[in-house]
Amino acid sequence: MSGFITSSIGKKILMALSGFFLMFFLLQHLIINFMSVISADLFNETSEFMGTNPLVQYLMQPILFFGIIYHLVMGMRLDLQNRKARTSKYVMNKPGENSSWMSRNMIITGITILLFIALHMVDFFFPTIKAHYITHEHLDSFQMVAAKFTNPVYFGIYTLAFIALALHLLHGFQSSFQSVGFNNKKYTPTLKKLGNAYAILIPFGYFVVAAFHYINSL
Repeated sequence: MSGFITSSIGKKILMALSGFFLMFFLLQHLIINFMSVISADLFNETSEFMGTNPLVQYLMQPILFFGIIYHLVMGMRLDLQNRKARTSKYVMNKPGENSSWMSRNMIITGITILLFIALHMVDFFFPTIKAHYITHEHLDSFQMVAAKFTNPVYFGIYTLAFIALALHLLHGFQSSFQSVGFNNKKYTPTLKKLGNAYAILIPFGYFVVAAFHYINSL
């Protein structure tokens, strides 16, 4: 088992599995965020449940944090290995003819997303934890989100992060399926279309939420 985990194939499969988990989280998190567009009360109730549910706190959140760190660290290791493995000068001198911009810059978009996650946690996760367990304050999640997006610079930073997320997913979605062996001539074109749709619609959904609160603040 340890040999599989440390092998090149094992690393790629585990990388893909962590990617699947994070893509599922992105969809789930978007659904919750979109509730703030539909109803302030619904968003507050859902946020309260997610913030106080023991299953989420003591199981899902640690798994999520581990998944994010593992995905980034393993992605950087695999990227370095791939760069060392490129021995052909043709591939090195003409990367645009052998791979997409997204695949060559997954580390850049990944680090950008990680920095955004750090900002997002400082803005929302840490204040929520402090309110629930330290100061025991009542936290209105809707008002907190709405207040953050009154600043156009803040809205712009989030927009850039959503663009980085889209670029990362445009390669990452299909790559994850290929890493676990799903590479069929019949279904791959459909999978690629599905991946492109996911990579565009999920970040766009997050942008819609941010834009909604920013426009309401004008």
